[in-house]
Amino acid sequence: MLLSRHQVLARRERDPERLERSAYLLLSRIDTQGPMSIGQLAEAFGLDTSTVNRQTAALLRCGLAERVACPDGGMARKLRITAEGGRRLAGDREVNQSCLARVVADWSPEEVRELEDVLIRLNRSAEALEGRFWPRAEEDDTASP
Repeated sequence: MLLSRHQVLARRERDPERLERSAYLLLSRIDTQGPMSIGQLAEAFGLDTSTVNRQTAALLRCGLAERVACPDGGMARKLRITAEGGRRLAGDREVNQSCLARVVADWSPEEVRELEDVLIRLNRSAEALEGRFWPRAEEDDTASP
């Protein structure tokens, strides 16, 4: 939690226009998994659809996401990241990585790799307990936490 607080404070210091936490999480999931309906997002995060509906409405208002027809021909509309949403998400990821790099700047490369390994294990254990797995581009232990 301290690390999370550090990143939030660092984001505000650098740019008060950074994404809200919910926007960052939703855009990250859509970026990883592709267009998703509100129902799919609610299920993925274990949230009520009304909560996700409010959060996605904010994304739409800000031009960070757009509604598209279901690629599979289904009735539900899906949300897709816009170019602006992708740009803002990439910027926030850079800030997060920069903040973490400052935290571990005096660590050895071995210590950094050990932290990566433990975070991967921690994330996967938490996902297993919840029964909600985050989709990853890579399915081996070299995936980013």
